[in-house]
Amino acid sequence: MPLALYALTAGAFGIGVTEFVIMGLLLEVGADLGVSVAMAGLLISGYALGVVVGAPLLTSLTARWPKKTTLLVLMAIFTLGNIACAIAPSYEMLMAARVLTSLAHGTFFGVGSVVATSLVAPDRRASAIAVMFTGLTVANILGVPFGTWLGQLTSWRTTFWAVAAIGIVAMLVITALVPRDQAAPEAADWRADLRAMLRGPVLFGLLLTVLGFGGVFTVFTYIAPALTEVSGFPEAMVSPILLVFGGGLVVGNLLGGKLADQNLLWSVLCTLAALGIVMLAMSFALPNPITAVIAVGPLGAAGFATVAPLQLWVLEKAGGAGTSLASSLNIAAFNLGNALGAWLGGVALEQGLGLTALPLVGAVLPLLALVLLLVSLLLRRHAPLVPSN
Repeated sequence: MPLALYALTAGAFGIGVTEFVIMGLLLEVGADLGVSVAMAGLLISGYALGVVVGAPLLTSLTARWPKKTTLLVLMAIFTLGNIACAIAPSYEMLMAARVLTSLAHGTFFGVGSVVATSLVAPDRRASAIAVMFTGLTVANILGVPFGTWLGQLTSWRTTFWAVAAIGIVAMLVITALVPRDQAAPEAADWRADLRAMLRGPVLFGLLLTVLGFGGVFTVFTYIAPALTEVSGFPEAMVSPILLVFGGGLVVGNLLGGKLADQNLLWSVLCTLAALGIVMLAMSFALPNPITAVIAVGPLGAAGFATVAPLQLWVLEKAGGAGTSLASSLNIAAFNLGNALGAWLGGVALEQGLGLTALPLVGAVLPLLALVLLLVSLLLRRHAPLVPSN
């Protein structure tokens, strides 16, 4: 894999930390700003919805920019947004700062995916995407546990200052390693892009993405209170346990990329099925500290094994037109799933179902995606939505 891919990984690492670290600091943020854990959880939904809005908007605005320039501008927005988070005086201002930070997220990964696939041979495209997304997984292994520990030791604001510093480092690495575009960007044609987005297979892939990650974040949004209140761990143990989750992310992410390079359809089927099964099992594992720790790893592995297959699906189905926009919209779909999951988990808690029930509630979403995919296969002769391989 070329070094430029690892520059994209550096940017993905910074974005991954700022997206996920808030989950380990919900208790601290809530206590400092005087809001409930459920209200603090909406900071995750706000970020996710900002990605949904920012992905198509910034991708369209930067369509004629050189891709390297686009990546650097996005990382600048990311850095400024984290500085705003660090100095936010109230819950409302923190929410606004989180949304500002999130605007760069979808377009960075969307444009980055296109750049990544252009740097390798056709039969390694999914693996190239997985390498870039390894930044997210490493963020969960190293960045999120460290950021959680730092926030608990000092202040959650210190964590966001540290993430802003990561953004500056990522900009330097991208400047040094990502090559400039070999050709001038083509003139943007929003009509062609829109036609590509409205293709059945593209919309279907976006739906699968929303449902799959919605299930993951129904549980992961509230992982800190689940581990402390259900499994009985002290708050200081949350960070080490998140290392187990991060290890699962790395394994699942790379495995999903390899599976998708071999057979795209089967990789999507298998990863969605595995995610649903793991989440069903996790509901029974949470009350016991040992099984709870064991279950956290497979949750990360099954969740991120879907990333490269679904991202490649949308890229392939979009064809030549609108690949950057399609790729960005799939990142938006991941984050729409995040918002859906955080909201669904919050509703379940407010209805009194309890933290133990969250994996059961979340499992409905990937299993629904699996059912829809199987039904579409049965109907493929009449309305093909899936690739033939």
